[in-house]
Amino acid sequence: MQWRSIVVGLVVLRLSLSCVVWLAFGLGHNVSWGFNFPLNFNLHTLDLQLFRDDDDAAAAASGGGGGGGGFRGDAWSRRRAQYEEEPPELRNRRRTSTSSCPEIGDDSPQRSYLSFFDENRDEYARRYGSFPEPLRAEMKAMARDMFYFGYDNYMKYAFPEDELNPIDCQGRGPDVLNPSNININDVLGNYSLTLIDTLDTLLVLGNITEFQRAVKLVIDTVSFDKDSTVQVFEANIRILGSLISSHILLTDPKHPFGKVGLEGYDNELLHMAHDLAVRLLPAFENTSTGIPYPRVNLKTGVPADSINETCTAGAGSLLVEFGILSRLVGDSTFEWVARRAVRALWSLRSNETGLLGNIVNIQTGQWVGKQSGVGAGMDSFYEYLLKSYILFGEKEDYRMFQAAYESIQSHLRRGRESCNEGEGDPPLYVNVNMFSGQIANTWIDSLQAFFPGLQVLSGDVENAICLHAFYYAIWRRFGALPERYNWQLQAPDVLFYPLRPELVESTYLLYQATKNPFYLHVGMDILQSLEKNAKVRCGYATLHHVVDKSKEDRMESFFLSETCKYLYLLFDEDNPLHKSENKYIFTTEGHIVPIDQRFREKQWEDLFPCEEGALTQKKPEKDPPSNTSNCDRIPDARRFALPLKSVYMRQIDHMVGLS
Repeated sequence: MQWRSIVVGLVVLRLSLSCVVWLAFGLGHNVSWGFNFPLNFNLHTLDLQLFRDDDDAAAAASGGGGGGGGFRGDAWSRRRAQYEEEPPELRNRRRTSTSSCPEIGDDSPQRSYLSFFDENRDEYARRYGSFPEPLRAEMKAMARDMFYFGYDNYMKYAFPEDELNPIDCQGRGPDVLNPSNININDVLGNYSLTLIDTLDTLLVLGNITEFQRAVKLVIDTVSFDKDSTVQVFEANIRILGSLISSHILLTDPKHPFGKVGLEGYDNELLHMAHDLAVRLLPAFENTSTGIPYPRVNLKTGVPADSINETCTAGAGSLLVEFGILSRLVGDSTFEWVARRAVRALWSLRSNETGLLGNIVNIQTGQWVGKQSGVGAGMDSFYEYLLKSYILFGEKEDYRMFQAAYESIQSHLRRGRESCNEGEGDPPLYVNVNMFSGQIANTWIDSLQAFFPGLQVLSGDVENAICLHAFYYAIWRRFGALPERYNWQLQAPDVLFYPLRPELVESTYLLYQATKNPFYLHVGMDILQSLEKNAKVRCGYATLHHVVDKSKEDRMESFFLSETCKYLYLLFDEDNPLHKSENKYIFTTEGHIVPIDQRFREKQWEDLFPCEEGALTQKKPEKDPPSNTSNCDRIPDARRFALPLKSVYMRQIDHMVGLS
């Protein structure tokens, strides 16, 4: 009996050693058990040769599901055969690698833990690899119908009030009985918000007749001489931006949307925009820093009880609209105050990290909120640094954007080094302390889903692909984006979804950059989810709870102005916006502005030159890029393969609880 015990012991020892070797060389030292994001986010820098084939999603993983050495799956065998049939010079190019890691042979026992996610890798290629033209036409019609269902019911039941309550089929205006209800009163100013915010969407859908009718209604019925206290940021992006955009499109001699000119039009929309901007100017007065107050009363100016704290995005995202207005009316005041606010915020960034906080005291310049991220409170500040450069050609704006983006990449980005290569957690941008760069919390918010679109605009399409895929996986899990999602707990922290456009916007811009059918499928998923989960009797309602799909009786104006617009443009390949000789850019509210030489010309000298030390960051190593499209920066192969390899898509799905 003793020899049997010895044999059993040897067998157990052999198995134990095999397990240890497999764990050490197969899973690697940084695997996250349970596939939650580890709080310290170890960066994986392995750049394995196996992951260097961008053209074949099926070969992205390190093998099939069996243990031991070798890759015996049919997909791998086919790929191996194709490789051996290639010309020697092509094989040599494939072998070339900048990796410092040794090449891993077919029979090596070192197998990536990512192979765990590769069991059904072909399901992604089958699902997303093509998008038939009839289906595109069907989705385009669905997006158009979605817009008109919301718009027609707003005009029928709510106009001239600001918003539609789609469940009760009634209009909604400011909460005059509760002035402290800033969730409502910051946005609703008793000035037919939804109609104004929606004007250029009517042109995108080709409805010139309704656009002209809506413009007449705005001119005839809307006044800003109201006892309404509104947020400067919201009035700027939703009202001022739309009035400027619609005026430009009305008077554009190139008529990209056809003959949209209105007989007898005498620049009324521009005059209204100027009137509103003048009423917003008191926010910039009596501040020690030049950073504006967050709110003004359209009749009386800054309220006596106004707070001295504002968010970075709210104060620093006025330059596009104010700058265009200054150049249209020949008055430098508006651009001057907006640019002064941007420079003031920029001067307050951390010397250690280069990051800004999210809430600042406008009198002392002290950071009240020290969280730095790319979502709520920060998002459009970065967006408008780049878009201001594109529109106005001011190199100062580009230098600030480049320096900000470098700080974001250095301190906010966690996960593996490369989007489509190597091992580790998917890249993600987290919230950190602006001074230390340490993680401040474990949630991200839905506004951050705009960031891939900004990355596309800046030319960083690879990082955009990865971040977008993460948000899309969250959408697939819930049929919506929760306002906050805890990436460590794999659960929402804040459960509502007010029909925000940010994920749709990034999807549209990534499709324009890659023309990959994957993004048409994403758009279809979003469309169908909205139709299923948000449609009610008279429109589309905010989701109060993304899990149980309970609703709130509110349809915010950006649903028609942005969400529906981007969905329609995604599926309308032949839209005049895509065919025009002009190039256009979208404001942060989705309003269309042409990239026009006249916006690069000023009728005044620079009255506020850059102060010494305001831009202490080193100058860019190369000149700012010319304002041409980034859509040709992706290799042709990317247009036909999955933008993100199947193994990484499956990994992201697992990390948000989809598999």
